[in-house]
Amino acid sequence: MKRLNLRQPFSTNHNDPTISFDPGGYMRANKIFAFTCCLLIAGCAGSEKKEVAKPAVMPPPQVTRAWLDEYEPKLREAVKGSHFEFERRENLLVVTAPVQGSFNPDRPHMLLPVSLGPITRVAKLLESDEDVAVVVLGHADSSGDDAQNRDLSQQRARAVTSIFRLSGLKQNRLQVMGLGSDAPRAANDSAAGRALNRRVEILLTSRDTMQGLIAKYSQPAKAELKDAPKVAAADQGKVSKSE
Repeated sequence: MKRLNLRQPFSTNHNDPTISFDPGGYMRANKIFAFTCCLLIAGCAGSEKKEVAKPAVMPPPQVTRAWLDEYEPKLREAVKGSHFEFERRENLLVVTAPVQGSFNPDRPHMLLPVSLGPITRVAKLLESDEDVAVVVLGHADSSGDDAQNRDLSQQRARAVTSIFRLSGLKQNRLQVMGLGSDAPRAANDSAAGRALNRRVEILLTSRDTMQGLIAKYSQPAKAELKDAPKVAAADQGKVSKSE
C-alpha cells in the first residue's frame, strides 16, 4: 500500500486505491477520546471539597468584657434624660424603647419626635465602629391576633432600624426582627404587664456574636406566664431608666 504524503494536498478522489481510510477505527478513536474526557471531568468534580457552614464563634470573654466596658458609659450618656431604659445583659448592651411614650398612639408604628433624639445619638455613636453590630427586636403583648401582633412589632422595629440606616449602618451589621408576644418580660394579665411587654429593644454586640444572637431569637420560646412576674421583677432590679 502506498503511504500518504501529508505534505501534499489531501486528495478528494475516493477512487484512489493508494489511500486507505477506516471509518470504524475513526469512530472507535472518537469514543475512546470522549470516554477519557468524561473520566477527567468526573475526577476533577470529585476532588472538589464542599464548603461547610461554620457555626458562629463567640469571642474570648476578655474581649467581650472590654468592649462592654468601653461602650456602656457612652450609651448611658446617649440616652440620658429620655424615657428609654438601659441595661447590660451578659455579652450585650440593651437600650429599650417602651411603646408608651415612644410611638404615636394614633399611628402605632410611627415614632414620636421625642424618641428620635436618643435613637439618633446611639446610631451616631456606632456608625464609625465597624466592629459593632445592632439587632433591633420588636415586642408586643398577647392581646389580639398573633399575626397582627407580630406584624406590628416588626413595623415598630423597622421604624427604629430606619434611624440607624440613615446614620450609615449597613445590613451586614444591622438586623431587625418582630417577635410579637413570644418574649414577654411580664405577665399579660394586667395593664401594667402588657405595657412592659410592648417595647422595642436595641441590642448592641460585636459583629462576631451577631449571627449567634440572631439564631437565638429566630425561634424564641414563649415564656411561661407563671414565671413572667419573676422576669419582670428581675428586670426592674437590673434595668435603669436614664436620668
